[in-house]
Parts: sequence; structure tokens; C-alpha cells
Amino acid sequence: MILSLFRIKIILASTLLLLATSALSSEKNITYMQILQKPNDLDLNLKYAQQQGKMGNFKQTISTLERLTMIYPDNVEIKLYLLSVLVQVDSPEKANTIIEEMKLRRDLEPEDLETLVEIEEELKDREPSLWTITADLSFGALYTDNVNSVSKTRLQSESDSVVGFNSAKYDRTLSGGLGLSATRPIGEESSLLLNVSHSSSEQHAETDDDFQSYGFTLGFDTTLGNQSLSPYLMLSKSDYQTDADSFSKMYGIGGFFSVGERNSFSYGYSYATSKGNHNSEDDTAMQTNSVAHGFTFGHDLIITEIISSSLSLGYSDTDARVDAGNDYETYDVGFGLNFAFPWAYIAVSNSYGFNDYKKEDSSVDSTKLRSDYTNTFDIMLTKAIGDIFPAIDPNRSLFINMSYEKLISEGNILNYDYITDSFSLSFSKSTRLN
Repeated sequence: MILSLFRIKIILASTLLLLATSALSSEKNITYMQILQKPNDLDLNLKYAQQQGKMGNFKQTISTLERLTMIYPDNVEIKLYLLSVLVQVDSPEKANTIIEEMKLRRDLEPEDLETLVEIEEELKDREPSLWTITADLSFGALYTDNVNSVSKTRLQSESDSVVGFNSAKYDRTLSGGLGLSATRPIGEESSLLLNVSHSSSEQHAETDDDFQSYGFTLGFDTTLGNQSLSPYLMLSKSDYQTDADSFSKMYGIGGFFSVGERNSFSYGYSYATSKGNHNSEDDTAMQTNSVAHGFTFGHDLIITEIISSSLSLGYSDTDARVDAGNDYETYDVGFGLNFAFPWAYIAVSNSYGFNDYKKEDSSVDSTKLRSDYTNTFDIMLTKAIGDIFPAIDPNRSLFINMSYEKLISEGNILNYDYITDSFSLSFSKSTRLN
């Protein structure tokens, strides 16, 4: 336990800083885009650091305070505030560095120096906690008016003949998930992530989406020059109620870099394999075993302190065990607008996907090489429950998410001419366990 004198100092320092910000800031949320717009605004940045700390996002709190200590090197209160956060997240290396720097100051008050010495002695006796463990919970419902992608004409091609497409259209699905994540810093610029997850899905009328899934992710974040790089490995298994179990593996790397204060660029490559059990319930599962390569590129632009835009480009190439109807190339392009309002976060996007298949599928139409495209429009709203009911969610860690999606598919084979509207409502919460 940190000594009581230190706690008193931190409380006083934080209180003074918050009082200093009250004249120019209200209870509304400060967004990261506002910080990028005004990186030297002391009041705005301190308010942002406080809000991020309340949400448990200590990485943003620390980075904000570290930047402020460089801009205002003589401000003792800022360094005490930063020191309190570093102690809270068990970062003794950085805490001791700040202590040594502050002990060299000639203008330091005697009681401040005494406090620093006491903290230093206490840190020597503490066993540092290298790992941060969090739990993520989610629950949601999805309603769709065309769950089986029934064509607009309710007709479909089947073995070179046109027959009725009589599958059910309306359905709803309930889902829930639990994830456990463990992260730890590696050096000053890198961190390691381990995550295990389980999710469950239950469809009301159909059974295609009745399954249990299990996942494992290993990720590593680091920097190289001005590049932020994140290699990763993902493993997953899905147990379907009325279908063969499926297994997938994906590994790849993503990266991004900033250009000025308004522009950032991202890129990535992934390699994925997918396999299905060949069993009595599904004796064709192995036909869709596939290998896929994917490439992505993105650009984000801060337009104002509230509005930002995003542009995404993608290409993937999938090769399956049975080529007919399963081998294809996809080209994606998407554009989005993001609105970080004080009362909610809203994201609007529109994307196009073009699919070119490599071999005719005789089970559908042996005379045509399938080619189609999809247009997907979606809008999503995210809101912290604590903004509405502070007593229920004082730390603003419980979020409600609402979204609408409209998918329009056009193809040269009538099976793939369809329209689907979907509505979803979900709740998510992240909790630190240590």
C-alpha cells in the first residue's frame, strides 16, 4: 500500500488540476479528435486524461500526461498526477524515473521531496504486476428480414434449372460472449496481448446460426520508426448444432502511421485457413476447406473536432479444396463518416464488394461464371449507459450499441439478387480484474 501522505498529495494535486479545468470545461466528453486539434491546451488535455482514467483507459491517460509534462516541465502537479496513475497501473520503472527527475529539482517543496522518498522506498518493496487482466462481456439481439438471402424474384438456379426459392426470410438471433484478455508491457514501446473468448448464438426459426465458438488471439504491438506494427495469430473453433464443426487459423500483420495532425494511414496483410469436419451430418464440409490471402489499406482524416472520415480498400484471394463455386477474388472499397458528439458516437459507412469466381458451379448454373457485387450501408450509434444513469454505470464502462444495415446484392445469376435489412441491439462491458 502506498503511504497515506502520498495519497493525500495525489488527491490534492488532482483536485487542484480539476478545479483549474472547471472554468473552461463541462461534464461533456472530450474526444481524441479535440485533443489532436488542441494538443497544447492544458485544461482540455487534463479533462481528457481524467475521463480516460475513469473509463480504465490508462494508456491514453499516461500518454496525455507525459505529453503535458514535456510542454509544461515546471508543473509539479501534472507530474504528481502522472505519478499517481503510474503507481495505480503498476509501472514502477516509469514511476522511479519521474521520482529521480523530481528529486533533482531545486524548487521542490520539502514535503514534496519527503513524499517522493517515501514512495521510492515503498516501490522497492512492491512486487510489480506485469500483467493487466480484463474481462469483456457482451449480449445482443439481431433481427433480419432475409436471413437466407432469398432472391428478389423468389426464384433460383439449381443444376441448370430455375426453381422456387422457398426458404424462410424473417428471423432473429440472440448472442452472448465472454472474453478474457491479459496484456503486459515489453520495454517502453511494445506490449503483448493474450485473449481467450467464447460466444454463443441461438437462432429463433432456423438453425444455421445455432453454434458455440471458441477463440484464442496472440498479439504484439510495437513501433518501428514512425510505424506502429501489430503482428497477430488467431485460432478459432465453431461447433454448429446441425452442421459440421469448423476450424480456422489466421495470422498477419497490421500497421499505421500518421502524417501531420489530421491524416493517418493503415495497411495490413492476413493469411487464413478454414477447415470443416467431414462427417455424417455434413459429408460435403471438406469441399469448402480454403486458404485465403488478404490485403487492406486505409486512410483516416480528421475534418473537425467532431467529424472524421475513413476510406478503406481491400483485396482477397480464396482458393478452396473444390474449386467450383468456392474459388473467388474479392475487391472492396468503403467510405465512412464518424461523428464524436458529446452525447454519443455515430458511425455511418457505405461499402462495395466485387466478387469474381474462378470456375462455374454445376450445382447452380454450369453455363455461367458467377460474378456479383454487394452494396452495404450501415449506421451505428454507441452510448455509455453512465451518461444516462450515472448510478448504474459510474465509470462509463457499460455501452449500448444500436445499428442498422442494408445489404443489396446484384449478380449475373438470379440466386444472388437479393436485399437484406438487419437491426441489432447489443450491450458490452469491459472490467479490469486486477
